[in-house]
Amino acid sequence: MDTPLAEDSRKHIYQTIWGAVLLLAGIGVFFRIPQVMPKIAQIEQFSGVTAIIRFCFYFIGIMLIGGGIKKIHEHYRHWSSDKKKEG
Repeated sequence: MDTPLAEDSRKHIYQTIWGAVLLLAGIGVFFRIPQVMPKIAQIEQFSGVTAIIRFCFYFIGIMLIGGGIKKIHEHYRHWSSDKKKEG
């Protein structure tokens, strides 16, 4: 049976990994937008609003990157302070 400190430390590790996944997804959005936008512009219903769609995709990417960085920073800081308490 794990101690509460070990369970808390494990939670911070998982949350740090989740933050890294968010960060990588946001970076992936930035690489994918230039490939997808020409295809979206070819769709007749979306051809007039491609600027809005492009803005929304970049906004999603920024939010994913920001959320990932925030989660990594918060949980890594807690995880490292927990390690100092154990040592």
